[in-house]
Amino acid sequence: MRKNSAPTLRQDKDFVTALSKGLDVLTAFNRQHAKLTLSEVARLTGSSPASARRSLVTLHARGFLESDGKRFWMAPRALLVAHAYLSSRPTPQLAQPLLDALAERTRQSASLGKLLDDDVIIIARSTARRSLSTGLGIGARLPGYCSALGRVMLAALPRAEATQRVRAMHRVPLTPKTIYEADAVLAELELCRRRGWAAADGELELGVRSLAVPVHEHGGALVGGLSISVRAERMTMDEFRDQLLPVLLKGRDQLAGRLFGE
Repeated sequence: MRKNSAPTLRQDKDFVTALSKGLDVLTAFNRQHAKLTLSEVARLTGSSPASARRSLVTLHARGFLESDGKRFWMAPRALLVAHAYLSSRPTPQLAQPLLDALAERTRQSASLGKLLDDDVIIIARSTARRSLSTGLGIGARLPGYCSALGRVMLAALPRAEATQRVRAMHRVPLTPKTIYEADAVLAELELCRRRGWAAADGELELGVRSLAVPVHEHGGALVGGLSISVRAERMTMDEFRDQLLPVLLKGRDQLAGRLFGE
């Protein structure tokens, strides 16, 4: 069941519940749930079948979903929503050429992410020709507790808030190497605060290593996390850190120098 990320809004007299439920339906689709039936949508969104049906019918009529009469899937029109964000916000526009240069220089994948509920959402990404290809792209979500990007984002929160969020979030071992128990995750966040960067070694996917650093704009506000990933067979974690962390930090500073607030 999908968590409501803004429960206090339901107390607002101007809050449109039907629109909220429609957005929940629209964001229920992903790589694991590419085509969904009415009952599956109701289960994933935590809504009643009748409510899910109204949302599906409306989104289908507006061209945001396609259907064969039983299952529904995303239509190209849904890209208009993502394009509106990418074209109107300065951060992804400013970050993309820098990520392209970083990926080309290191021959690895580089990403910029923001915290979204318990996850990190990728808002800009570049993959070098010889780099890994795991299907990760703009709009993909990574679990905050076991991704390098998630850890730098969570570590930037006040300690009390970070602790509360980590203990409340759904945490499972995605691989045998995943650090997922609350105390261990919180220890990783504390380590990130001390050294200024986070790492994940085979925690999301065996054989993939990642480093991430926080990105702040001129006023000091956190605007996202910058990460770089590599296949484990290409270098050890120590080699990865020693060779590419300085490059990642330089890229972070270059991006921060271009940002003047969202």
